[in-house]
Amino acid sequence: MGIDLLMLQEEKGGDLKGVIASQKKRFAPDSLVDDVLVMYKDWVKLDFQRNQLAKELNKVQKEIGMKMKAKEDATELKEKKAGFDKQIADLVAQSKEAEEAMRKKANTIGNIVHDSVPVSETEDDNRVERTFHPDGMTPNGEMTKPLKGVGRTLSEGLLSHHEVMHRLDILEMERGAKVAGHRGFYLTGDGVDLNQAMISYGLDFLRKRSFKKIMPPFFMNRAVMGKTAQLSEFDEALYKIEGAGEDNEKYLIATSEQPISALHMDEWFEKPSEQLPIRYAGYSTCFRKEAGSSGRDVLGIFRIHQFEKIEQFCITDPASSWEMFDEMIANSEAFYQSLGLPYQLISIVSGALNNAAAKKYDLEAWFPHQGEYKELVSVSNCTDYQSRTLEVRCGIKKQGDTKKVYVHMLNGTLCATERALCCLVENYQTPEGLAIPEVLQPYMQGRTFLPYVREGFPAAKSGKK
Repeated sequence: MGIDLLMLQEEKGGDLKGVIASQKKRFAPDSLVDDVLVMYKDWVKLDFQRNQLAKELNKVQKEIGMKMKAKEDATELKEKKAGFDKQIADLVAQSKEAEEAMRKKANTIGNIVHDSVPVSETEDDNRVERTFHPDGMTPNGEMTKPLKGVGRTLSEGLLSHHEVMHRLDILEMERGAKVAGHRGFYLTGDGVDLNQAMISYGLDFLRKRSFKKIMPPFFMNRAVMGKTAQLSEFDEALYKIEGAGEDNEKYLIATSEQPISALHMDEWFEKPSEQLPIRYAGYSTCFRKEAGSSGRDVLGIFRIHQFEKIEQFCITDPASSWEMFDEMIANSEAFYQSLGLPYQLISIVSGALNNAAAKKYDLEAWFPHQGEYKELVSVSNCTDYQSRTLEVRCGIKKQGDTKKVYVHMLNGTLCATERALCCLVENYQTPEGLAIPEVLQPYMQGRTFLPYVREGFPAAKSGKK
């Protein structure tokens, strides 16, 4: 992934000041931009030197041909040619090494931050765009605010999601940890049904909104993964599949966004008005190390290493991506409104954006036992940051055009099902069990209620969250 290097060159129509300003918004070192520009110019010089030597080599080769044709001695010229060959080979190697180093460093420059993104280094300054509560507006015209300890049917004695699941006998954490280690789990019985219901409902929900369902590979070659994932993710999020040789070096996907973004790698949408937008509803199991979240959300299946997710992934022409961003946000909001879950929609501050995102919204749903909003959805417009490295272009290049045009790529969670189930059971619990939201009942064999079938945790195992 990476920024357009032409953006660093004012003489070629770039906006160096804009890139530096964007880096400052990210609270990232703007000196990085200057370093990359120097490396770029050094690489261009090496390439220029190689081209000049190639011209000299062509002249010598022609002279050798003339000598040979005239049956004259060309030994001196052949020695000269051998010298040029060596110099050119050295320059090719230097140029390749310089380009790789330059592009590796350039890929750490973030996408251009959108003007509407709140500028701050702390997520305490994330901006609340709007809120939703199934009870709607209060008489004074404000959205109803959720209350700690108050669910859809209970106003006291509310349990945490992991204890609700325990009493329903749909989750085995201790046995899961014995088999798979920390955060390992088994879904059992009605837990499998609930998870499949969320998957099926999510896919149907997007199909009705012109999304094409897609189930991608669950692992990717390292070279391709490197084009769509940040380098930091290799250590912090991705599981490596060990194998001998470069061709066998693979990584499990952390999200279907990764393989779907590479689906059209090296392709060109020559008729974007006819071929775009493309809307994909990705469905996959996802695998994350969660290396940076030790000690967070340790109870239940809110934060786990293996989970299912329904993903929105859209490809547009450059002029239409912000309209698509709004559409994807609306889809996510409509999905959680249909489930009757209170939430707030927030705009993520500039300092917390990943490198690829020009702008990101999170949908945080309400967990009444904990009295907190927690992230269930992230939607990002990555503009052409991913497509440039993947070489996914659009439009027809006209005579005189010096700049390639790339498609814009957007990604957004619709539903990470295990995490969403945590929110659902905490909100829909009753004293006797779990009320099933109306929209999920057709996917639960028409059932409307799941009764508790076992006692709560012993006091020593009960947690606050």
